[in-house]
Formats: sequence, C-alpha cells, structure tokens
Amino acid sequence: MLLKKLTEACGVSGNEKEVRELIINEIKDYVDDIQVDRIGNIIAYKKGTMDSPKIMIAAHMDEVGLMVTKIEESGLIRFTNVGGIDQRVLVSKPVLVGKKKINGVIGAKPFHLQKRSEWKKALGYKELYVDIGVNNKEEAEKLVSIGDYISFASNYVEFGDNLVKAKALDDRVGCSILIDLLKTERKLSIYGVFTVMEEIGLVGAGPAAYRIGPDIGIVLEGTTCSDVPEIEGHLQATELGKGPAISIMDRTTIFNREFRSFIIDIAQKNNIPFQLRKTSFGGNDSGKIHLTKEGSITATISVPCRYIHSPISVMNKEDFNNASKLLGLLIENLEKGGFNNEI
Repeated sequence: MLLKKLTEACGVSGNEKEVRELIINEIKDYVDDIQVDRIGNIIAYKKGTMDSPKIMIAAHMDEVGLMVTKIEESGLIRFTNVGGIDQRVLVSKPVLVGKKKINGVIGAKPFHLQKRSEWKKALGYKELYVDIGVNNKEEAEKLVSIGDYISFASNYVEFGDNLVKAKALDDRVGCSILIDLLKTERKLSIYGVFTVMEEIGLVGAGPAAYRIGPDIGIVLEGTTCSDVPEIEGHLQATELGKGPAISIMDRTTIFNREFRSFIIDIAQKNNIPFQLRKTSFGGNDSGKIHLTKEGSITATISVPCRYIHSPISVMNKEDFNNASKLLGLLIENLEKGGFNNEI
C-alpha cells in the first residue's frame, strides 16, 4: 500500500532523499517532466489540453525528527529536535539513527532515581539520550556521527473503526493523495510539487512557487485533530471522521473566501462530508506560495490527524479517501471554468 510505504520511509526535514526517490519511482511513468531543484523539491509537470489557470498542488515530504549533537564517552547519544515536537512524548520511544538506520531507544534517568521536582515537568533534551546498545564512544562512532538524522521507528497499522496509526501522516497523506492524482488523466495541466523542509519554516515552497508562478495553489496537508477529552469545542480544529478540513485562516495565510466557497459548494453538491478548520494556529506551505511574485489564490485541503508531530499519529481512512475525492472533483470543476475570482 502506497501510504504504508510513504509513512514508513524516513524523511526528517533536510533529509528527504528516501521519500523523494520513492515518490519519483511512483510518478515517473505518469507525468511529462520531473525536476528536482537545488534544495530538493520535486516539481512534476503533467501536461493537459488546458494550461490556464496555472495550478500548483503541493504536499511536503518532510517529517519532524531529531539530530545527533554529541556522542558521550559512554556511547550514549545526545540530540536536538528538527521541527516542533512535544518532548513529553519522547522517553522510551524507538528510533532509527543515521543512514544505516541503527536501532536505538530514547532513554533518561530512571524514574525512581529522579527528584520529586523532576516529576513535575517534562524532561528536556538535556536530560534525554539515545541508547544504541554500545559500550563506549569509540563503538558508537563506528555507527553514527554528529549531524546524523534520527527518525522515529513506527510502523503503519490499521486498527479500530477504520483508523490508521503511523508516523509522518503529516504530510505523507498529502503526498499519497497528490501521487494518486498525478496517475489520473486530466484536461488541466498540473504542477505537482513535493516540497522539502516545511516543518522548519516552509523552506521549500517559496522557491518552487517562484519557479512556477501559479495562479492557484492547493495545499494538501495532514492537520491537527483535537477531538480529545478536556479540549473545549471552539479549540478543536478538526474532528476525526467528519471529512477533510478546509482552512479559513492560519498563522501564515488568510485563505481566499471565494475559492473556499467554491470548494465547499463542490463538496455539498457531491455529498462529500467536510469540515472547516476552525482554529488559526500553525501554518503550511500556502504561507510562502500565496506571496510569490504577483501573488496567488490558495486553499488547503487537510486530513485530520490526532497526535501529529509525535512518533505516531492517527487518521480515519474515510477522511483520507474523501479528501482525495474532493481534490479530483475540484480539478474537474476548474477544467469547466467554474471558478472566476474577483477581489
């Protein structure tokens, strides 16, 4: 299964090579051109019979993770974060270190040896380390180096009522949906862009959008889902099983009202469940895409995911399928000239 392969691949921000190669292998027989730019974005072009409006559909390849910063004399490995991670969830998690994917586990001072004051706060990066099962620094240096990336080791598992557990659903869900779209025949020419380093500041999207100069940008994303106990309704950005989420605004973009209404109308006419992403925290590649050159109209279609930016996240397969369906219908309606924006 494509999503299983994508989520189990390692691609911490700045180290997307494994994911990039997987994606290129998936799409190379279905698109007319593939370029990898200087910072690692994949820019795929699928030629149709219509070149206007110029469409850029983006999904980011990278995931949050860690990086080796020091190797102790004991052989234990110190690290820092790459991207935003809730450090409270790190203790005892299995990881893969470096190009060789050395197995390790995140450890800390044993609980029963901690002071009572330490029980009251999350252990920070200074208190944590990765244990790769060696006895000293010399043995560790044969396997890993300072600057090596550390990925969470987490398998794709289907469970419960149509749910999926995996790492990096943010944003391998978007990558998977975009790959599937590029494998279909469309009248409208499409730039399918798989961006790098979104998790550390939307790094890849700007150069890619500058190269393309899109009229319309569509961002496919795995977004936060907060439908858990003790979270008030107005703080629940999305809910699992209620359909793909369409963004109103976030930290980097106020999304075009008319284009959002256009997408909502398509969903309603085709009986596709959807929800509005109700909170404004966070951001995605739209923050750079809509500012490029003369500017562009953007929208984000997201798959709600619980526990993102952690070693595991959870999604509903129907939300994923409906996001894919909505994207396909959106392209069809753009081909029919159904959207005419007036500022």
